[in-house]
Amino acid sequence: MDFSGKNVLVVGGSSGIGNGVAHAFRTRGAKVCVWGTRPTAADYEGEEGSDLTGLSYASVDVSDYDAVANAPDPFDRLDVLVLCQGTVIYQRGEFEMDGFEKVMAVNLNSMMACSNRFHDALADGGGSLVMLSSNAAYRTTLGNPAYNASKAGILGLVRSLAQAWIGDGIRVNGVAPGLVDTKLTKVTTEHPERRKWALSMIPSRRLGTPDDIAGAVLFLASDLADYCVGQTITVDGGASL
Repeated sequence: MDFSGKNVLVVGGSSGIGNGVAHAFRTRGAKVCVWGTRPTAADYEGEEGSDLTGLSYASVDVSDYDAVANAPDPFDRLDVLVLCQGTVIYQRGEFEMDGFEKVMAVNLNSMMACSNRFHDALADGGGSLVMLSSNAAYRTTLGNPAYNASKAGILGLVRSLAQAWIGDGIRVNGVAPGLVDTKLTKVTTEHPERRKWALSMIPSRRLGTPDDIAGAVLFLASDLADYCVGQTITVDGGASL
């Protein structure tokens, strides 16, 4: 897949899955900008799972919808928008309303805010929008009601916006990752018993990587997926089976 001459914005692309997605587009010729939460790109230097080499960067708090609306355009034309932002609160913090609302603001509400912000830019060029949810959207997640609800909500948002915006020339689709080894999942991946249990539930018998998820995103953003509208591809090594 060749994305030469394409402009791509990856929200949440400063680390983890989003960073892998950003570099997958970059290595295939695209100009890529990523949005993150830290003041500058230099603030990510040396952090595991974060490499901003060859990427442009902007600091935007996506839970602040005014900040999203007023953020500068990353390019004069936008071809692909990938929404990878996400957070989670452990130790039952999501059962408190402050925690629940914080997670929902980042994981779901900001998806709509970012989609609205770039609707016109995507429509001008017949662009593609890809939202990342989780295979947790199809099951329960013990101790994380906001994470679970937000990821399930993204599935519905993908379908709704896909139907509403295909007439504007925008294809909307989604990817639902399984357990990927990133800083967000270290509560599982760095705990020997939890890791062993998690692997036992994955038919592929390995954790996912950002590159695994990037492959599905690249496909949905490419011309190969021109007739895919409103679909969410689960990429989890068979865990949801």
